[in-house]
Amino acid sequence: MKKFIYRSLLALSLVVIATSCDLEADPKSSAEEPEIFSTYGLAEKEIMSIYQSFAEEQSYRGRFLTYNGINSDIEWINNMDATKIVDDGKYELCTYAARPTNSQMNDKKNAYAKMYEGIERANLAIKGLLAHGRVDTDKDMAYLLGEALTLRAILYVDLIRGWGDVPARFEPVTNETIYTPRSDRDVIYKQILKDLKDAQEMVAWPNEATQTTTTERVNKALVKGLRARVALYAGGYSQRKDGIRLSTDPELERTKMYTIARDECVDILTKGSNNLGTFYDNFKALCEDKVTAGRESIFEIPFSDTRGRVLYTFGVKHQGTNQYTGQAQGGINGPLPYLFYDYDVEDVRRDITCVPYEWNAENPSKQQLRSLKSWCFGKLRYEWMTRRVTSSNDDGINWQYMRLADIYLMAAEAINELSSPADAKEYLKPILDRALPAAKVDAYMDKATASKSAFFDAIVEQRAFEFAGETLRKADLIRWNLLKVKLDEAKAKMLDLANRTGAYADLPAKLYFKTDETDNETLIIYGLNHGETDAIGETLTGYAKADWIKPDKLTEALINSLYQKDPDQNQVWPIWQTFIDYSNGALTND
Repeated sequence: MKKFIYRSLLALSLVVIATSCDLEADPKSSAEEPEIFSTYGLAEKEIMSIYQSFAEEQSYRGRFLTYNGINSDIEWINNMDATKIVDDGKYELCTYAARPTNSQMNDKKNAYAKMYEGIERANLAIKGLLAHGRVDTDKDMAYLLGEALTLRAILYVDLIRGWGDVPARFEPVTNETIYTPRSDRDVIYKQILKDLKDAQEMVAWPNEATQTTTTERVNKALVKGLRARVALYAGGYSQRKDGIRLSTDPELERTKMYTIARDECVDILTKGSNNLGTFYDNFKALCEDKVTAGRESIFEIPFSDTRGRVLYTFGVKHQGTNQYTGQAQGGINGPLPYLFYDYDVEDVRRDITCVPYEWNAENPSKQQLRSLKSWCFGKLRYEWMTRRVTSSNDDGINWQYMRLADIYLMAAEAINELSSPADAKEYLKPILDRALPAAKVDAYMDKATASKSAFFDAIVEQRAFEFAGETLRKADLIRWNLLKVKLDEAKAKMLDLANRTGAYADLPAKLYFKTDETDNETLIIYGLNHGETDAIGETLTGYAKADWIKPDKLTEALINSLYQKDPDQNQVWPIWQTFIDYSNGALTND
């Protein structure tokens, strides 16, 4: 059912500008409620309006997905100018230095406001369905209730990822509740853990109901997977008013949270409603707009054809109007320069995830070398799309919010924590089996299962290799209390790479390349693998050469710009000044 955008009949009768300001109920709303939420078709349109809040220009589409989660130890915003980094709003957001007046975000229509717009629409739908939807007897109306609860949970999870403690709004706004202060995130975590448990009883597994035949609608695998993700966040570390620590709430005790994560993930895998497939097929299907449920993709945030900047931001760069879709973009964010070299040479994820080329402007059917400091992510490619792009900025590709590989790795992590590597290994191995040759899988598993700490280290490593470019990493590092540790490690690795020392001492300084004569567009490159040498490269017939690894290609100033301020003291963004100003004193950035 690719793609949908509906206007809410009820939610649009509200003036919804921001969270703690300018929310005023319309007297017509209560009169419309019984008719809307007793009729499936009308109630469904109200649920679709929640999805619409994800896709607005400055919501997930062009702000949250672009900047939240960048920079980590595996991904960053490309082509930063280290001499201008302090003055650029985009760089601030990515380098742990955001100010409340940030030029990209300090706007009443931005992602923070749009998330609360979606939450208000969800609150109205939940209230209306409980009052008028016959949810105890009508499974379709019950599904809509479960869908609203789940979408609200997604919005709250991402609000906490972005801003830490935020206002908790679980009822429609009234004139008495317009101005609401921040709530402790534990209050929100406990509520959405409960909501997601309730939603499981209302929402069907993929392909077991009309609504769940597509990855663009909520299904039980998403509900359970999201509950596992929330539990890991709630049971992990995060920056709070009094420092970085675990929750002190006994309901969110670490063992309890790992137990929830384990049980939910094992339920999903036992059910078998989704199939892992190949790494390549998952991302190619995403670019081809394949939204049939049951594949690796569990849930995608849907964008209409003229919405969404997914490929625009995370795709392979096209310098000119490309021959595949007609759009010239991609390459805004990319992998850190060393990531490609840290994969095993036979890991199929390496060449799909990290791309050293872009497409030429004058001859758009020709690949050309990019730069060591600005690799492209390759999971999303215009050349895999099956339709033209009709917008200069938007490509319409969905954002894959959750996939089955995450379920396997969350299960492996939780079971190792609660039990042992011997019990957890069966959930790590399928991810390795599709990435590496069997002999290398066996050797890796032998090392990983030597101890609980070794297995945890393997989870940390494999989540990097598996999810690079999917903006999960920063939240993972925070919950493990490894954010600054891993960012400093990344800076050290980049310095070693720039100087070809340490783990990167066996790399050549140059790359040697030519265009493949069989298709007249693809680059054949020598010099990207450990152990390849300039001595051999210079002997290759028909190859051009280019400087690739040099200190002036990856300067120390650029490396140090991975973060401007202490990441552990700036794990979240401030609430933007416009919302502070209109909050009647309820909101602060203390």
